[in-house]
Amino acid sequence: MFGIKKLGLGIAAATMLIAIATTSHAASDVVYASLGDNTRAPIGWVEFCNDNPGECRGGPTQARDIVMTQTAWKDLVRVNRWVNETIKPVTDADHWGVIEKWSLPTDGYGDCEDYVLLKRKMLVDAGWPREALLITVVRDKKGEGHAVLTVKTDKGEFVLDNQNESVVAWTETGYRFVKRQSQSDPNVWVSLGDGKPSISTASARQR
Repeated sequence: MFGIKKLGLGIAAATMLIAIATTSHAASDVVYASLGDNTRAPIGWVEFCNDNPGECRGGPTQARDIVMTQTAWKDLVRVNRWVNETIKPVTDADHWGVIEKWSLPTDGYGDCEDYVLLKRKMLVDAGWPREALLITVVRDKKGEGHAVLTVKTDKGEFVLDNQNESVVAWTETGYRFVKRQSQSDPNVWVSLGDGKPSISTASARQR
C-alpha cells in the first residue's frame, strides 16, 4: 500500500488526498496547427480506458476553459512539480515488457503519458473541469513521440510536462503538436496537423 500524501490545492476550497508511492524555444520554432478533423486515439488509450473506465467516462459536453487566477496558476505549478518529483521515470519496455502501455503510476514509476494521466486525475479530483484538461501528443525537441497535458484557460493554453519543471505556454515548449483530446468528449481525438505517427513512447526525463 502507498502512503497517503496530502497535497493542498486551493480549488473550490477543497483539500485533495491522493495515494502515491513513496529551455524553452521562441514561438517561431513551434509548429502548431488549427484544430483539424477527428483522428485515431493514440496507441494505449483504448486499452487504458478498458482497464480504467472511470477515467474515460464521458460523452458530449460543453467545452470549458479555466479562469486563470493566481491561485489556479499556483495549483498547476504545484501539481506539475509534485508529480515530476514523485514519479520515477521508466520506459514501458522496462516497466511492463511492452512497447506502449498507458497506466496511472500507482507503483511510483511511469513514462510520459503516465505522468500526464496522474496530473489530469489529480486536477479533476480536485474539482477542475475535465473539458479544460486535454491529453496531448507532441513531437519533442528530438522529434520523438511525447505526451503532455494541455490546460485551456482564458489566458491561453498552458502545458504541464514531465520534461519541464515549469508550466509554460504551448508556444514556449519547442514542440510540434500532433493531436489531443476534444474538449467536448474525452474519447474523441482531434488532429493538430502533423502527419507523423503518433505513438508517444518517450520516457520521462532522466534525473
